[in-house]
Amino acid sequence: MNWAVVVPLLVFLVIIFCIGFYASNHLKTTSNFLQEYFLGSRQLGGFILAMTMIATYGSASSFIGGPGVAYTMGLGWVLLSMTQLATGYFVLSVLGKKFAIMARKIKAVTLIDFLKERYQNKWVVILSALSIILFLFSAMAAQWVGGARLIESLTGLSYTAALFIFAVSVLVYVIIGGFRAVAITDTVQGVVMFFGTLIILIGTIIAGGGIGPIMSDLAVENPNLISPYGADQSLTPLYVSSFWILVGVGVVGLPQVAVRAMSYKSSKGMHRALLIGTVVVGFIMLGMHLTGVFARSVLPGIEVGDTVMPRIAMEVLPAWLAGIVLAAPMAAIMSTVDSLLLLVSSAVVKDVYLNYVKPEADDRTIKKISIGVTTVIGLLVFAMAVNPPELLIWLNLFSFGGLEAAFIWPVIMGLYWKKGNAGGAMASIITGVGSYVVFHSFMPNAFGMHTVVMPVLLSFAAYVLVSLITMKHHAKVQDEVITKLWSA
Repeated sequence: MNWAVVVPLLVFLVIIFCIGFYASNHLKTTSNFLQEYFLGSRQLGGFILAMTMIATYGSASSFIGGPGVAYTMGLGWVLLSMTQLATGYFVLSVLGKKFAIMARKIKAVTLIDFLKERYQNKWVVILSALSIILFLFSAMAAQWVGGARLIESLTGLSYTAALFIFAVSVLVYVIIGGFRAVAITDTVQGVVMFFGTLIILIGTIIAGGGIGPIMSDLAVENPNLISPYGADQSLTPLYVSSFWILVGVGVVGLPQVAVRAMSYKSSKGMHRALLIGTVVVGFIMLGMHLTGVFARSVLPGIEVGDTVMPRIAMEVLPAWLAGIVLAAPMAAIMSTVDSLLLLVSSAVVKDVYLNYVKPEADDRTIKKISIGVTTVIGLLVFAMAVNPPELLIWLNLFSFGGLEAAFIWPVIMGLYWKKGNAGGAMASIITGVGSYVVFHSFMPNAFGMHTVVMPVLLSFAAYVLVSLITMKHHAKVQDEVITKLWSA
């Protein structure tokens, strides 16, 4: 075991544990367990809001998979990855004050809380909860596999032992600290991601002899590596542009990101988060993917893309510094997992149990159920990750796109179009998820665009058409909803 690499990672995990215990003090003293455990009592400032959005959005794909693809595809993939620049800005701009005001007004703790009050229909709630549980449970298990593989490769431990360390680290601070622990640890992890990106980029450039020689090496190997179209010319303008839907517009529909837009303390904090989030996301995405491309000159011949970042860090940096830098992908994976774990738990406890099983449950019972459900979900994910089935990988690939296709229009149109109703929301969810599965299975990248584009367009059409068709049927409920949500 390379202790010079392992010790910084252990220090990082100890810090995460301490934050969890610190946040648990708020759970002991709060008068509203649900608001504190699942939303941090809506007390996030601008910097923490920006960091928790970045850390939640950035996952293993941003720090391991993305740079690995950039290693293979060249600078064209860096251009494609930069469509993520406006993600945080777009989410907070679209949802922004209106979403936060409505959420406070109806005391919404989750995205589904908002959908329940907006559409006044239990089937909208049930379909939404099922979508979250199905897609995010699978995505979360795959992230745990990624975290365990990273620990395994760095420490030499067995996969099962690495998975156990990763699982215990995440479960402890989420279970004892809730959303506040997740938000604060996300802030630490976001800072680690930022400086880790800076260090590995500089180290790779120095090892390659500078940007000029690196570019010359790439051009000699394959001129397409430094073109905007990718090494195999597959990155067409239409395909690259379609990523604005997947990682720009569509991110509004991701429940784990949208819930951040109802958790900030003030509009001043939100405006600060817009600026900080945009700058940090831009730098991290540019830096990590550029590192992936530059690594091709420093370490040619790597066949498995997911190993590029660990190998380049170990190659160009001192062992102790590599350990600090490699805490960045660990931070990215952990920050995504903790948010998904809390989100799936809230879907079970808040959106199903409290709405339709036992609405009269007291705070003490809710606390026990929430912690118990979070623990059980964590154990189930651990069990899946020990020997993940093939289907899990497939589900992980389309889980985020499926959630975007399901939720983007019920959320956005629910906020800004008063004629939208429960019929339109159900049609949008069913059409979005159903068409995404069909396109992903039988017509991936239809018409030269990313698979998510057509389902998002079809779910929009379904929302508008069915809302207009069923307008009279839902007229009474809509009048009550509009009076409740739009007055004030």
